[in-house]
Amino acid sequence: MQSTCYTAPNSHHFQLPWKSPELNFTARQSIPHKPQIGFKTLTLTNSLSIPLGYESEEGIDHVPPVPGPRPRPEPASPGHLPVVIRRSDKVCRYFWDGSRLQLVCVDGGASSFSFNFDDGFRKMFRLCGSAVRDFFIPKQVSGNYMDYVKWKLLHRVFSSALQVLATQAMLRAIGIGYSRSLPSAAALNWVLKDGLGRLSRCIYTAGLASAFDTNLKRVRFSTSVMFSLSIGVELLTPAFPQYFLLLASIANIAKQISLASYLATNTAIRRSFAIADNLGEVSAKAQIQTVCFDNLGLLLATVLNILLKNNQSLQAGLPFVIYPIFSAVDLFGIYQGLKHVYLQSLTKDRLEIILNIWIESGYVPSPAEVSKEEGVDFLWSKGKKNWPIRIGCLNPKDQIPKLSMMAMQYSSGEDYYFICMEIFHKGVKRTKQQGILLCLREGASTADIIMGLLQACYIRKALLVRRSWWESILRVGDALDSVLNEWYKVIEDSKRCAQRDLSLLNEQMLGLGWAAKNILLSTEEQARYSFVDD
Repeated sequence: MQSTCYTAPNSHHFQLPWKSPELNFTARQSIPHKPQIGFKTLTLTNSLSIPLGYESEEGIDHVPPVPGPRPRPEPASPGHLPVVIRRSDKVCRYFWDGSRLQLVCVDGGASSFSFNFDDGFRKMFRLCGSAVRDFFIPKQVSGNYMDYVKWKLLHRVFSSALQVLATQAMLRAIGIGYSRSLPSAAALNWVLKDGLGRLSRCIYTAGLASAFDTNLKRVRFSTSVMFSLSIGVELLTPAFPQYFLLLASIANIAKQISLASYLATNTAIRRSFAIADNLGEVSAKAQIQTVCFDNLGLLLATVLNILLKNNQSLQAGLPFVIYPIFSAVDLFGIYQGLKHVYLQSLTKDRLEIILNIWIESGYVPSPAEVSKEEGVDFLWSKGKKNWPIRIGCLNPKDQIPKLSMMAMQYSSGEDYYFICMEIFHKGVKRTKQQGILLCLREGASTADIIMGLLQACYIRKALLVRRSWWESILRVGDALDSVLNEWYKVIEDSKRCAQRDLSLLNEQMLGLGWAAKNILLSTEEQARYSFVDD
């Protein structure tokens, strides 16, 4: 059984022993994405009628190149100059009247000699739209930013409305449960629940620090679900006023954890939109959006209360009716918004998606493609792939003794990683599943991590070709000598393929904007081994 591994037309071929003749184990030469740079011609719909000889726009847009040094320009006669200024609300052009330089509006603005009501209304609408856009939206952001803001509007409005109703419910609960108590008792309960929430926030943040980088979308969405549930708990406090402290503390703990996640992940999300390193402007505009959207939610809750102010029973039952609807809309807005966040940083899962597409299709995907493939990455979706790849240290309970020993013995002082198989249990039924383990050595660079993960992806591709054979052999729990020889050949051929791909792969990743200088790893993935040469 043979296979050919190549990545470039001039590369030689390696025979892979585990493949059947009809299967091609190839890494095709990728076609780099070349951005097409185009220059849009400025089209002016309304001309400026000036008796001094007007020059055609086409003369500006289609100036043929002049070979050699250009002659010194002579003093120009009165007329338009070939420089046009575009602003958010108008288009202007420089005009020379013989003695002065003027900036004249040429988009049918103040310089028009006739007034049209429809044109004036459209211009006013355009001016208002431009003012609102400049108020809410940064100047230079990626193209997916507007889609993100639309879903953020939906999320913040309904979340803010729910928070208003939850606060009303808690105040009502204090009035019911502590009607005969001193006001200081209610205040003490409120302070206690805030204190417990902040303490839990500190513990959560300290224990989950690295996950904010490696599993950003999953952490953000899961804590948003927690926040939504906490509002539901707060809405229950009027029904159980005697348990106000317990219910309010549980809700506030969930809220503080969600707030910690929100603050920790916001910077990375905003940085993904700041294409001109204008993170400060993006952050400032995001705060403006949050305040305005939250005020809309406050207005929505106020309108609902005003409509039901004459019916106390309906007003008390209102939160339980609208809570499921508003929560669903809120979470849907968060989920859709996260789908429009294209992170350029590399994590193990994100890099694995890139490498799989590289091996199968021969090109490096863009951050937008990877974001679509990655999704929010729920916990229950983990481990569903065949032969999943894990970065970490070898667990003696999950090892295949001979293969693990062989991988360690084969590594040398020049290697910064080794790869072996492992068997782990998943699910409630503790079902056995085979996987691939990448162990990194102390001092391993980013290139070593990419190289090791690329080789592991090639190994998985080879194992899937003869999946049933490998799985039947590994069920025995150990490996025969023939299996060891086969595994050795898989390791060698996959390493050669990875070495050949590495240079071109890095070049294309950098060209597409991937932050390939560092790879963000979780606490478990950061475990390293030391090499001892006895």
